[in-house]
Amino acid sequence: MKTHSEMVAAWMGDPEFKKEYDALEDEFSLYESLLQARHQAGLTQTDVAERMGTKAPSVARLESGGGSKRHSPSVSTLRRYAEAVGCQLEIKLVPLST
Repeated sequence: MKTHSEMVAAWMGDPEFKKEYDALEDEFSLYESLLQARHQAGLTQTDVAERMGTKAPSVARLESGGGSKRHSPSVSTLRRYAEAVGCQLEIKLVPLST
């Protein structure tokens, strides 16, 4: 049985898959940043949930990209998460290179 990484590597040979996968790079980066910040703060999902005034499953969904009922988190939610893990949320626009 192939691992997830092995399957993704194989699928990357399909130009359509690669295009769609690459389009999600910013989202993958965001969710990775959430996990890194929580781990650096030495907190569990339950700890973060308590600090945010929510429940651990909500934090788990946020960190995993929303699960099957996927939607983008609000800026307010991201700000509360950032504060819960001792960070400041920073959002910026970067000009496209031509």
